[in-house]
Amino acid sequence: MTMRRRQFLLVPLALAPGLARAAPEFPAVVPGVPMQFPRDHGSHPAFRTEWWYITGWVTDDTGRELGVQVTFFRSRTGIGEDSRSAFAPSQLLFAHAAVAEPAHGRLRHDQRVARMGLGLAEASTTTTEVRVDDWSLVLAGDRYAAKVMARDFTLDLAFTAKTPVLLQGEQGWSRKGPRDAQASYYYSRPQLVTTGTIGIGTRQHPVRGTSWLDHEWSSAYLAPEARGWDWLGLNFDDGGALMLFRIRAHDGSAYWAGGTSRDAAGVARTLRPDEITFTARREWRSPRTGIVYPVAFDVRAAGVDLVVEPVLDDQELDARGSVGTIYWEGAVRVSAGGSMVGRGYLELTGYGAPLRI
Repeated sequence: MTMRRRQFLLVPLALAPGLARAAPEFPAVVPGVPMQFPRDHGSHPAFRTEWWYITGWVTDDTGRELGVQVTFFRSRTGIGEDSRSAFAPSQLLFAHAAVAEPAHGRLRHDQRVARMGLGLAEASTTTTEVRVDDWSLVLAGDRYAAKVMARDFTLDLAFTAKTPVLLQGEQGWSRKGPRDAQASYYYSRPQLVTTGTIGIGTRQHPVRGTSWLDHEWSSAYLAPEARGWDWLGLNFDDGGALMLFRIRAHDGSAYWAGGTSRDAAGVARTLRPDEITFTARREWRSPRTGIVYPVAFDVRAAGVDLVVEPVLDDQELDARGSVGTIYWEGAVRVSAGGSMVGRGYLELTGYGAPLRI
């Protein structure tokens, strides 16, 4: 991160007296609250944590397949909420972007961080419109537009929704543990038709493919009994979709699990924890951090057996310069019965230090 980026986050406490230090009150995530669109496409600044997460597969003009990630995170810090200073960091925005290209051998990625306000970063409360410096994700109608100017790549992509919003959990209330307070509000938009350009080196490559968007917000911390999670979002070739997650206990066992499937006809079903299993097939050790990740899985969901394999093993994202953690976020191919049935993204957290959010 450059010094200019880092200055977005630093708080000159000695120059900003009056920053509130009382523990903030965050609203709880409770069941039975109906989602309202387009408002719930926007930011929910009263809640502690929120993210807009796009992952997808595209093919460029040379026939090369690429994985793409664009993520914006919002965090309510509880600092300076009673201050009139424009420098009070009560809300922070983070952004991650990555391109997975098998021939390159490792993930290309970059990150941004800024306090909201001062023209540096904004998150609309009426629709998806998040910006950090010259990175942005904006929704107009059913079309998201993402623009990213990273260190060694650029993204100028459109993601158009052709299927309805997929509410996760119980009509958008997604349980993350055995206690009711362990939950988030969560919806997805699978099967996004993706077009635009990706710049790598001196060339701008037209691309086309399919992506997945998650929007999730919560005030709950990850349970102290939990170390991290494995998450999988899959776009099937027949038009169906599947989201699965497993929250891991410190001993590696499943602390909680959940997911939602939607078939090609549009029929959705919420999956119970006992319907989901992740079994590692193969591990990979990062040459930079020494962290060992299970990058390939046998997955069983609602009686269906899937094999998940990464497009390349080295899809580790070092985000210690922004959100303070290291995780694996990678493009994967999915097969069933020996035949490829779809593509998606796998996220692995808490394999180094336990995740604390």
